[in-house]
Amino acid sequence: MKRDRQTVDNRRAKILATVRERQEIKVDELAEMFEVSLMTIRRDLQHLEDEGLLNRFYGGATVESKQVPADGDDELQTYRRALARYVERHLKSGDTVFINGSNTALEVLSLVADKSIRAITNNGNVVGVRYADTVTVTLLGGIVRGGGHVMTGDFTMRNLLMATADVALLGCTGISPDGEILCDIPAEIGVNETMASHATECIIMCDHTKMGKTGTYASSSLEHNLTVVTDELAPMPVVERLRAIGQRVVLLDAFGNVVAK
Repeated sequence: MKRDRQTVDNRRAKILATVRERQEIKVDELAEMFEVSLMTIRRDLQHLEDEGLLNRFYGGATVESKQVPADGDDELQTYRRALARYVERHLKSGDTVFINGSNTALEVLSLVADKSIRAITNNGNVVGVRYADTVTVTLLGGIVRGGGHVMTGDFTMRNLLMATADVALLGCTGISPDGEILCDIPAEIGVNETMASHATECIIMCDHTKMGKTGTYASSSLEHNLTVVTDELAPMPVVERLRAIGQRVVLLDAFGNVVAK
């Protein structure tokens, strides 16, 4: 029994190392690589996701920079906070905002000091965080899978369909060169699209590491008064491509100030 446990742990460690190296990989590739069944790989990936070490998507797994620290991670966090700082300054007292499962979007609430803001979110990480007394939070509820924090499902959608907002603050897995909003949780696509369509304005918060990203992700095209907020390290060919197809792109420096580019 001890040897069996060690075998499983060793395989999972090698799977994690492989996903980190490849950034993204399919279940069938892993099954062939480790000579085990698809079901075994799915159980292994579920365990690693529950431990917060990777993200599963339909048919495979991926890792994000926030889960696997790398050189320049402090710089990345600085730019993500700059995005949140800019968006907080953009909000007006009395605004109602939608916030999806993105922690970068959720960070905006932590920066609110003297504005009256009502947030409506499917992000379970909001629980237990102390915000300013002027901030009120409504949880949409829904299904939380594995060790995640994002609420999805019919319950989430029914509650969301009854709500409207001034601004939808949406994070994403990435933005493709063609302007598709990428998501590693397919069930959240409907939530994102509904938030966008039920808000007067939609802001996509996307740091430079996610701009121009491609891969096996769920995607949607949000066209509801959309603004992409990113940082000065974003690849300019992608920025110009997005602008050429009609998307508004705002570039920020590390302090959250607009860069004239």
